[in-house]
Parts: sequence; C-alpha cells; structure tokens
Amino acid sequence: MSRIIASAAIKGAYSIVDQAKKALAAAIEKNGKDCHVEFPNTAYYLPVIHSMLGLNVTTLGDLEEVIGEIDGLLPPLVSEDVWIPYLGPALDAGMATLFAEEIIEACKYLDGPNPVRGIWLGAADDVILRERGIQFVDGSAPGFAAIVGAAPDVQTAVDIALKCQQRRLYVFMSGSTNGTTFSEQLIEGGVQLGWESRLVPFGPDTSSTVYSLGFASRAALSFGGVTAGDATRNLIYNKDRVFAFVLALGEVTDEWYATAAGAISYGFPVIADSDIPEILPTGVCTYEHVVSNIPHDNIVEKAIEVRGLKIKISEVPIPVAYSPAFEGERIRKEDMYCEFGGNRTPGFEWLETLDISEVEDGKVEIIGPDIDTLEVGGRLPIGIVVQVAGRKMQLDFEPVLERQTHTFLNEAQGIWHMGQRNINWLRISKVAYEAGFRLEHIGKILHAMLHDNYSSIVDKIQVKIYTEEAKVLEMQKKALASYEFRDERLAGMTDESVDTFYSCTLCQSFAPSHVCVITPERSGLCGAYSWLDGKAAFEITPTGPNQPLAKGAPIDKKIGQWEKINEFINANSQGMVAQMSAYSMIVDPMTSCGCFECISAILPSTNGIMIVNREHPDITPCGMKFSTLAGTVGGGNQVPGFIGHSKHYISSKKFISAEGGVGRIVWMPKALKEELAKSLTESAERAGLGGAAFLDKIADESHGTSEEEIMDFLTTNEHPAMTMDPMF
Repeated sequence: MSRIIASAAIKGAYSIVDQAKKALAAAIEKNGKDCHVEFPNTAYYLPVIHSMLGLNVTTLGDLEEVIGEIDGLLPPLVSEDVWIPYLGPALDAGMATLFAEEIIEACKYLDGPNPVRGIWLGAADDVILRERGIQFVDGSAPGFAAIVGAAPDVQTAVDIALKCQQRRLYVFMSGSTNGTTFSEQLIEGGVQLGWESRLVPFGPDTSSTVYSLGFASRAALSFGGVTAGDATRNLIYNKDRVFAFVLALGEVTDEWYATAAGAISYGFPVIADSDIPEILPTGVCTYEHVVSNIPHDNIVEKAIEVRGLKIKISEVPIPVAYSPAFEGERIRKEDMYCEFGGNRTPGFEWLETLDISEVEDGKVEIIGPDIDTLEVGGRLPIGIVVQVAGRKMQLDFEPVLERQTHTFLNEAQGIWHMGQRNINWLRISKVAYEAGFRLEHIGKILHAMLHDNYSSIVDKIQVKIYTEEAKVLEMQKKALASYEFRDERLAGMTDESVDTFYSCTLCQSFAPSHVCVITPERSGLCGAYSWLDGKAAFEITPTGPNQPLAKGAPIDKKIGQWEKINEFINANSQGMVAQMSAYSMIVDPMTSCGCFECISAILPSTNGIMIVNREHPDITPCGMKFSTLAGTVGGGNQVPGFIGHSKHYISSKKFISAEGGVGRIVWMPKALKEELAKSLTESAERAGLGGAAFLDKIADESHGTSEEEIMDFLTTNEHPAMTMDPMF
C-alpha cells in the first residue's frame, strides 16, 4: 500500500484521538464521570463503539474504557519513507479514529456546540433508521455516498448531488474544505436538504463522518441480526450488503486519511477529486480501495463502478429529473406555480381496466385547460384517469396500480403529490414549469413507470387528464362507484375465504431468517404490502420475494398454523424457524425484520398488551423505548410475547385473536390512538366492546408509562382485559 497514505492515516488518527481525549477530559471535569451520555433516541448507544466492541456506553466514565481500546489499536507513528506492505496498521488507525470521533461527537451533545443546529442534523435516531432502512432492503435506495469536504463551486456541488439523487443514492455530508461545506453549497444552489430529499447534512466537521458509519453499523445490528461486539461479521455484512462509498472533495488532510481508513475497513472505497496516492489492489473492498484525480463530471459514475453497484435509471420523457430521491421534496406556496385538488378544487385519480381494443398505448389526452393558461399561484380541478389493458390484468390489481400514482408523480423533480382516490392534492413548482413541465408529462410519467414496473400484467396504457370542472365532476362519480365496488369486495375477503397466502422474503437481504406471511386479514408488518399486493407482485415477478403459499391442512386454526405454511417457513428461514402462528403473539409468533410500523408487548400484571409505534420516542410501560424493543424483536428473531406488525393489522379481526384480540390492548401512545380512532372504534364495536367507549379505556402516556402507573386507570375504567382469562 502507499507509504504516504499509511503514515498520513496514522498521523491523523493520533491527532483525532488527542482531540477525543481532551474533549472527554473536559466533559468529565465539568459534568463528572457519572454523567449520562448518548446519541438521542437509539437503542445502539454509540453505535460504532457498540457494534465493534460490544460496549454499552451510558456514562462519560464508560468512555475511559473506550480510550483504552483506542490506545491498543493505534500503531506506532511512521514516516513517509517507511514501506508498509499491507493495510493492517492503517485500518487499525482508521477504527481507532472512528471510536475517537464518536467520543468527540458524544461530548458535543453535552457541552456543545450541539451537533443538531442550523442545517446540521447530527446522529440519526432509530425512527429514521427504520423508516429509511426499508429502502436499503427493497432496493429503492441502492446505497449511500458519504461526501466529505466541498466541491470547487456551487454548480459542481449541485450537479454531483443531482447525479446521486437520480441514481437513488442517499448522500451523507460532513466536513469542509477551507471553511466551505458541501451542504452549504447545496443550500446556496437552491437544493432542499434533509432525509426526505436523501441529502443529509450530518455536520460540518470531519468527525461528523462517523454518523455515516454509525448508520451502517446499526443497519447490520437492526436488520442483519449481527451481534454487538462481533466486529468481523459487522464489517463483512457492510461490505456485502450496505453499498456505500466515500467521495473526498478538496484537499485531503491527515485527519481525512484517518477517517477514510475507517471507512475502508467497512468495505467502503474512497474516490477523490484530488491527486492523492491510490490503493488499487483489491482486498478489503470489493475492488479498488482509493482512486484519485477523478473529474467532477465523472466522479459519481466512477464511485458506483468501484463499489460494484448495479443501478438502473428509469428513462422518463419529461423535462425535469426523475428519481425516488425527489419523493420527499416539498413545494411551499412561495415556490409553487400551480396546484390541483387538496379541497381547493375538485380532484380524483382512478385506474380502470378496459378491453385491449379500447386502449391506445402511450396516448395522453388533456380535456380542459393546461397549466400555461394560469398565472403564478393558479388552481385547476383535476381528474387523472389511467386506462390499462393486459391479458394478465385483473380487477383486483386496479387499486394496487392506482396507488402507485402517488409514488410515480412524487419522483419527478418539482412535482409534489399527496393523497389518493378523490382526496388527491398536486402541486407543480415554478422551476418545473419554467423547465417546460405541462400536464401531458403527468401522463408520460404514469405510462412509462407503469410499463417499467408492471409490464408482466399490463400491455397497454393510456391516460386522460381532465381539468374542466363539469367533466371532472362527471368522471368523479364513475370513480366513486368503482371505489365502492372495490371496498365491498375487499371487505368480504377473509383468511378463510382463500386457499393461498403470500410470502414476503424481501427483507432477507438484511434479516436472513425472517419470512413474512401475508394474509387477507394480516398485511405485511411494514404496512406496505397487502394480500393483493403480494398477489400482484407474484404475477409481475414470478421468481420474486412474494410467492403463493398453499395453506395445506390446518394444524391449529385458533393460533393460525397450517402444514404447508410451516414447511415453507422452515425451508426459507434457513432452518432457524420451525413454525409460525398467524394469530398468536405467544405461541410461535411471526418473526420480524426490523421494518415493522408497531410493536406489541405483553404487560403481565395488566393481563393485556401495549402497542408502540416507531414514531413514539419515549419510554413505554414495558420499561423500554421503541428503539430498544426493536433491537430485541427485529433481525429475524421469534420472541414469544412480542410481535412487530403494521398499523392496519391492529383493527383486523385476526389481531392476536388467539389471545383475545383487540380487547387486550391496555396502552398505546395518544397520537397512535387518535390516528387509528375510526378503525379501532369499528373493531371494538364488532368485538362487542362498546365501540368508542372502549378507546377511552385504553391508557396512554398521559396516564402513565409503567405498569404500576396504568393499573389504577385500567381498574377505575373497568378495562375488559382485567376480567379476561389469563394470557398464559
């Protein structure tokens, strides 16, 4: 390896470790060794230290043990004249650097400057990890670029960020070049930052880069079932499954070399725009370790090549960029050219199936005025009617395809969409309008993306867009009749009415032993897949993660076990899970990958259960936050007494029906209770629990956050769980 890189990385490591020791000493002197220290709302403590060393850092005193580990890793300082034939010493220095950087950043949360200030977001909490983690699981986010430093000018920064977004990559930003940061350059260029746009400004310092590596470490622990302290498995997991790379922009300092060596340990190569020494032989990384002097107009493509990523870019014939990275873009009123629907004008979206002779593929019609008839801030009614035909198209697939309108339109830069059916809301930005975006491009997006994603079931697609109010209202009546027909059909579907369930092994790329079984009355635990979604997905990709499962002979109807389902579970969990119950959280509950929307846990003294959703950051009556619970339940584990599940499943007739169903719910966060009020009321009414009156008997955080605190509330309000048969 390059003697310059080795000596610089080791020298940089000593510098950063010295900073960490000084920061820790100052924090202890001010706050004492018993002072609590953490990254906010995570079950993974300081995640790089936790994942690699297995240490649960909770106090400043605990960090003194980490300093000991760091000192043991630091190799002797060497000059540039000393030949080091292998990466080992530099990689050790790199890991020591990452541990030291976590100490530096953790101390900032105590004594400042706080990492969360201005545009800087600091450490991602576990809510973000799980919300965004599923995108790394399903491939909608193929990896991330950790950009350190700054581009030579604002336009170059904007171009690099846009190329990453178009390739669906997340961009994690840290560090500066001569006082300039990449994040600030993007803001100057009018680019929206944040998790929603996949452009994440962690912090302005080199040490802020450790948040990127911490995110990767937590992905291994949360989704991959890697055990804290198993450094080898963690690093191999990241090399093989978390496709990330470092873009080093500007002058590379010794501290950058040290941090880059830590990233290389994860299998994340470094691609630089400056003329630094290269490390081209393969070994720790899939291909080259350090590639330098890459022109800015080719640096993203080169990084993707070196990392070994395979990325497909959807070609959509519209005048603005198109990528899932724009799905989180927000168009504020001052940035808006025009809008549709949203209770401001009539609007709806409807996909219908026609005979193949009635559809002209690629045809887009605009019935009414286009947006170039409007002034800035103008409004129009809108009716989007997508007509499809195909030999394998089924009526059951209509709502599945129709729901994609939201995703497909949001992925266009400068287009914002919300809602579905007849509660849709659409905005077009001034920038998109000036680029030439018109209503016909909505049709072109839907035509291109429906073909791209559903070509196995759809042969022809045409789109009609209505903006003439009388015509919109006329067509809306037809759409409402179709919605009602679908709802009645779906409402009649039960687990007993079908012979086939569907599997989902999508998350096995992160949690190898997890198998989701989707039934008409139990959606996927991530909330993104219904039984119809599974059916459509199988038709689209017969060899994909959603496979039809014949139930076979029942083993136990009460807990929900069938012979063929268990055979599939055993075979596809690599023999780790022998059987699974669809309706029980005590007997052989379904495994969880980590993408669940909610977790249910038994509260023994109440004879009931609590439910917590991932958005809730605080402690729960079982003594754990959601993030801690998720670390126990996720990773493909089967944990009796705990299950991960979707929000929709809570109001299902089959929700833990083996244990008594919805009547067992004794606690949930107030926000979740309000969000599900309508469906929970209907579920309670159906179960004979008094409808809305039952909701008032469910405790929330205002009544207590421990079993002892909520017991009086449950007793006073005569919660039905208090008189039900024991759960065990």
